[in-house]
Amino acid sequence: MLPSVSLSTLLSLALCVAASAPAVAEPERLSLQVGDVPVRAEYAASDAARQRGLMQRERLPDGEGMLLHFPASARQCLWMKNTPLPLSAAFIDEHGRIVDLIDLEPLSLEIRCSTEPARYALEVPQGWFERNGVNPGAEVTGLPD
Repeated sequence: MLPSVSLSTLLSLALCVAASAPAVAEPERLSLQVGDVPVRAEYAASDAARQRGLMQRERLPDGEGMLLHFPASARQCLWMKNTPLPLSAAFIDEHGRIVDLIDLEPLSLEIRCSTEPARYALEVPQGWFERNGVNPGAEVTGLPD
């Protein structure tokens, strides 16, 4: 037979457990400038964060995105596995210059790569670069080292 426990004791115990659970860390956000246009971007610098990317996201407001920071400048590749959003991506070199712009189709397993070495990729809602007059060669400022 189980001992009798009051409702207030159970609620106190539940609050203690909830308070001791690790908090889900909010992703770091960066304020970037793409040409003359501001962008708020989640920052993905770890392997796990880059691999997760924007998977399972159903919405990404205009003017927001995700900055993927790669460990070295090289030819970088992206795909859209488990990502239901249509995205555009800018591959950015280590000097902050956009070297390539691509559109990515939702849930596609096609691997899309930069044609030149890149250190970063900025993913935004599809068509954002075009709507804002951003082309290859544009400068991105506010990038982390």
